[in-house]
Amino acid sequence: MFSTDPFFDEQAMRTLMHTQFGGADFGECMATMERVPPGDTLAWHREWLATADRVAAIGDACAAAGHAVSAREAYLRASNYYRTSYVPLFGAPTAPALVHAFERESATFAAFAERATPPLEAVEIPYEGTTLPGYFCRAAHVRGRGRTLIVTAGYDSTVHELYFAFAVAANRRGYHCLLFDGPGQGRTLIKQGLPMRPDWERVVRAVVDYATTRSEIDPDRLALAGGSFGGYLALRAAGGEPRLAACIADPGFMELLGTMKQMLADLPAEALEDPRHANPALFAPSMARIEATPALRWKILQRAFWVHGIDSLAEYLEIARLYSNRQAVRSIRCPVFVAWEENDALAASAEEVYAALEGPKTLARFLAAEGAGDHCAMLGRSLFHQRMFDWLDGVLADDQAAPRIAT
Repeated sequence: MFSTDPFFDEQAMRTLMHTQFGGADFGECMATMERVPPGDTLAWHREWLATADRVAAIGDACAAAGHAVSAREAYLRASNYYRTSYVPLFGAPTAPALVHAFERESATFAAFAERATPPLEAVEIPYEGTTLPGYFCRAAHVRGRGRTLIVTAGYDSTVHELYFAFAVAANRRGYHCLLFDGPGQGRTLIKQGLPMRPDWERVVRAVVDYATTRSEIDPDRLALAGGSFGGYLALRAAGGEPRLAACIADPGFMELLGTMKQMLADLPAEALEDPRHANPALFAPSMARIEATPALRWKILQRAFWVHGIDSLAEYLEIARLYSNRQAVRSIRCPVFVAWEENDALAASAEEVYAALEGPKTLARFLAAEGAGDHCAMLGRSLFHQRMFDWLDGVLADDQAAPRIAT
């Protein structure tokens, strides 16, 4: 739709999908992509940054003139465009241009947040001697302690993009929403240098500890949602955090190693099964293929190595074994919404996750014929929100006597 470059087209569509939540305009996206030749990462960054700067300047002018609504709308779009601009720059060491664009993403989102109705509250969540950045998005007309959706991101999103993915829909339905960047995500990776960790229950435990200190939040009606690789993280967390009353995995994701073996099927069995002790030369052909394939190079060498703080395929395969939900899913006792998108490779294990869950559970299928079969139902997000939140309404019913179990 936007580019003959599959990676560029996917990322441009990702940006555009936030239009219905105020995060983009079709014309701005189209005009930007017309200036980006396929495969030209420098042009991608330059042109998306230029669009973001132009829209941010609109926000500044409107704010100075007292047009608060116009200002907040421009700032919100600009924030999304700044995020888009640095996606191809992923990798270690972190590029100064990426840091600059992320800082602008954060600043423009903050300018939006203070003008939102009601305002979004920037928060710092205590975590192992430091803090995790987040936003508390309060539902406008909730009185007393309310139902709250905690949202965790995946491999390459930020707390700001989570606002589009879940918070707008949650607030419209009377849910507070608590967004955060965990280790290996957003600011904690870019500015704090914290790599991702497999035991996400420890991360979410800190977030739940914080949530239960807030007077707006009902501690008995806390749900956790995760999108993309967050589908793994949410399940892992729910297996070790009993205070959660519901879990949403979009999609249901069992383990990282299985996905890795599919991507690296050309590796000899010895390297796949015992990467730590395998001859390094065994990895050379796969590395050459990855380096020659732009999408794989970005996914593995730029994104995954950076997120996990590693620099070799052997290390990646070794740590991938730690990212498994085979034990965690059997420990989950709260109701779980497992999303399965027809054409999403990450959803390949969703049915396996569903079968392994021993508590209340729902498997929600999203089909290509419905316009929602892509990754995380990205192009059919309204349908996803309808099904997921309708389910959650039953689980976290306002009437505490109502059943909290979905099947």
